[in-house]
Amino acid sequence: MGVPVVRIRVLVVDDHRIFAESLAAALAAEPDVDVAAAGSGPAALRCLERAAAEGRGYDVMLVDAELGIPGAAGDRRAPVPADGENAPVDGISLVAGVRSDRPSVRTVVLAEKDDPRRAALALQAGASGWVAKDCSLQRLLAVIRGVLRDETHLPPALLTGVLRELTAARKHRTESERLVEALTPREREVLRCMVAGLGRKAVAERLFLSPHTVRTHMQNVLGKLGVHSTLAAVALARRAGIGPADQTPAGPAALAGNVVERGGQLA
Repeated sequence: MGVPVVRIRVLVVDDHRIFAESLAAALAAEPDVDVAAAGSGPAALRCLERAAAEGRGYDVMLVDAELGIPGAAGDRRAPVPADGENAPVDGISLVAGVRSDRPSVRTVVLAEKDDPRRAALALQAGASGWVAKDCSLQRLLAVIRGVLRDETHLPPALLTGVLRELTAARKHRTESERLVEALTPREREVLRCMVAGLGRKAVAERLFLSPHTVRTHMQNVLGKLGVHSTLAAVALARRAGIGPADQTPAGPAALAGNVVERGGQLA
């Protein structure tokens, strides 16, 4: 008996029908590749969940860099139906979610153009590679097999730009960490609640403070961080590595007040 062929299971995620179907057909012609396609981020997550439940999880996910971005590729290609989903997930967010929930799945981003900033974001989100959509099938197969050996693949022309972006991101993170360190312990607690999406009333109930005191703390947080909105404070906190507060309710009323910001103002 011959040695059984180890098959590679690939999921193509692209919201444009012609490209998705053509790529899936080309990959399916390979003797050691099983392939399926999903037309949206939510559809991809369902495919991953179903395959894992059946004990046939995917090995590699190929994700459109412009997935879920309206009008990103014009009207040249017909979109794949999103199976009734009304909340598209962009490609970078999908990469990050899969990396967190299914770390054994390697992701490769397929792009129509070189974009150092988005390539850096993809790598930070957990992607193992960035490949041009018009690359040869053999090149794509080499990347697929390479990422399964824990290799990272980038086009040579992108290396300098991606390194520059990653260096800048580290610099921004260092600056964000410095600003967060200037907060008092109580203000850091309030910031973590803001990152968790809690509004003023919910923060007050969680920390056993009055709403007025919480509002003062929130205003102090914004001032010390040098930002003018809750969303900007949350973004800075995430760059500094500040995670959300434990969302286990401190009391029955702690679920209330989840709106953090309205029109750029504190709720």
